[in-house]
Amino acid sequence: MSRARCERCARPQTHCLCHLIPNLPSRTRVLILQHPDEVGHALNTARLAALGLTNAELRVGEHFADLALDPAYRACLLFPGETAQMLPLAPPPGDERPLLLVVPDGTWRKARKLLHLNPQLAALPRVCLPAGARSRYRLRKAPAEGALATIEAIVAALTLQEGTGFDELLRPFDALIEAQIAAMGEDTYRRNHGG
Repeated sequence: MSRARCERCARPQTHCLCHLIPNLPSRTRVLILQHPDEVGHALNTARLAALGLTNAELRVGEHFADLALDPAYRACLLFPGETAQMLPLAPPPGDERPLLLVVPDGTWRKARKLLHLNPQLAALPRVCLPAGARSRYRLRKAPAEGALATIEAIVAALTLQEGTGFDELLRPFDALIEAQIAAMGEDTYRRNHGG
């Protein structure tokens, strides 16, 4: 028998995070494309980000053939690469449209697969975050410097682009981390993670 889950945040009812999820507006539209393997992940920060932003959408899949990018926005892909421009991104002369930030969600390998399977995504101009960002997720070793959870990358990108703080979006993420540490016990956490 499985535990009852909150329909909104998809967490077990006893660990519902809805009271921590904000309702933040942004000029930038955020479109999160989540690899199906990430849906059942314990953190699922993409879902938390989509729930906490009024101008965000979460789509799950590998193929997004029906993806129609709203022309009212300047679409770009949050993904590193040789041609990626550092955020914040200034509008081109005469084009004041806000950004549509397309964010792949999955391991680096799965995110690259999403781009490979969806040439429309791979063709988007790329943007990236400044080097040196540090993840708050103290329970895992980042695969590379600057590797962030999806929600952390979105918060950093929106803060850079809009110049206002979106840190409130990280409250449920921080609560998940603290709950995991509490479940394993402080001694175990310190022994295994150097906390």
